[in-house]
Amino acid sequence: MTSAFPKTMDFAGYNQPSRLECDVYDLVVDGEIPKDMEGIWYRSIPDPPFPPHRSDDTYISGDGMVSLFRFENGHADFKMRYVQTDRYTAQKNARRGLFGIYRNPYTDDASVRGKGRGAANTTPLYHGKRLFALKEDSRAWELDPLTLETKGEWDYHGKLKSQTMTAHTRRDPDTDELYFFGYEASGIASRDVAYCKADKDGNLVREEWFEVPYCALMHDFCVTKEHAIFPVFPTTADFDRIKAGGAHWVFEPNRESLVGIMPRDGSVKEMRWFRLPEARSAFHFMNAHSEGGKVHMDFGVSNVNPFPFIMRASGLTPDPSKMRGGVVRWTFDLSKPGDAILETPLGPPGDMPRIADRDHMKDYEIGYYQRFDPEVGPPLLAGPVGAGFNTISRIDVKTRKIKNLRMDRRTTVQEHVHIPSKQKGHEGYLAFVADIHDEPYSQAWIVEAERPEDGPVAKIHLPLRLRVGVHGNWVPEEAL
Repeated sequence: MTSAFPKTMDFAGYNQPSRLECDVYDLVVDGEIPKDMEGIWYRSIPDPPFPPHRSDDTYISGDGMVSLFRFENGHADFKMRYVQTDRYTAQKNARRGLFGIYRNPYTDDASVRGKGRGAANTTPLYHGKRLFALKEDSRAWELDPLTLETKGEWDYHGKLKSQTMTAHTRRDPDTDELYFFGYEASGIASRDVAYCKADKDGNLVREEWFEVPYCALMHDFCVTKEHAIFPVFPTTADFDRIKAGGAHWVFEPNRESLVGIMPRDGSVKEMRWFRLPEARSAFHFMNAHSEGGKVHMDFGVSNVNPFPFIMRASGLTPDPSKMRGGVVRWTFDLSKPGDAILETPLGPPGDMPRIADRDHMKDYEIGYYQRFDPEVGPPLLAGPVGAGFNTISRIDVKTRKIKNLRMDRRTTVQEHVHIPSKQKGHEGYLAFVADIHDEPYSQAWIVEAERPEDGPVAKIHLPLRLRVGVHGNWVPEEAL
């Protein structure tokens, strides 16, 4: 008999696991789904099927669950399936959790020592006519794009040598080439990073390795038309600590932050490092572009790592009054000697940034991100950091003007995706899951991207509660 899940932040309230695989056809809709919205919105969710092997495990250790909303002629269907990884299969057969604390195989049950523990729980990626489930501690897993049936682990037909593949790839919208990397590429706590490229047909055409100054949690990176950018912030791994059963990650507040920049299609030997003497933390990057001898990178940054489980492992209890952050632009001048970073404020703190796919890697104007606004109401438990987001902001990075969609005090939002419109001059749509905390079921909302403050043009009702997802992506019908 399965026991109850721990009564901790990671498994309580809206963070309770769903454990549900389902198909729901023709969801109930308030309003009207735009007729030009034809395609599939894929989402990834960490969702443990059994109570964790150790009660102190964290939210983002959950096994990968991929869901999809398929939009067709104003209708919406929903499907959700577990990724049948080696990890998931072993636990299903044993009917219990077998894998230990986050990214530490030395804390696993003896029956699965040495077996694959990748959870495939972070990002769904569609490229080269294939759908993948990604998590940065392992290689991708391939799924059927329509049924979500698991096909197997993906290594580019044996060509990929890196043991890991990032959950945040960068696709060139003009060439459909995919740029990605893997950190800890040769094993736990290694400094090796593999920089990779797949052509438009999904063939691996490049893999080149380099070493970072220290092993860091490199969740995301940026690519422009001319450069590849590798941020290295001091949430660090240590092999001896991990082998002794300790945390994979700790935040080191007295360590410097670094950013490596190289020609996008050049050699890693041309990497140039820029430095900030203070510790910083960031997980997601909105966009970057090259401008002559300069490179600009826009993202949300803070002076501490926000994950409670990492703070506990680091022995840190930061004073909220001393926590600093914001959406900023970092500028790197490659035309001059030196390693300085110029920071320009853009907007208030937030995360989960998105832009229109067509704007990736180029100079752009409009981005969208999520925030917790205390003026809306007190924080509500939703997601791995604790407080859920209650505001979606549209920011013009040129003028710094911001428009906000503020939820009410009982609602949080999950990550949004941008969906392009086929109407000329239309900015497109934002789609996201809205969690109304005093109701038993989740909703999916669609808003016009240019006017988020006007609220949803459609509310799609789900007959279930969706655990807070991590990331998602939109695939238009014609691409499928």
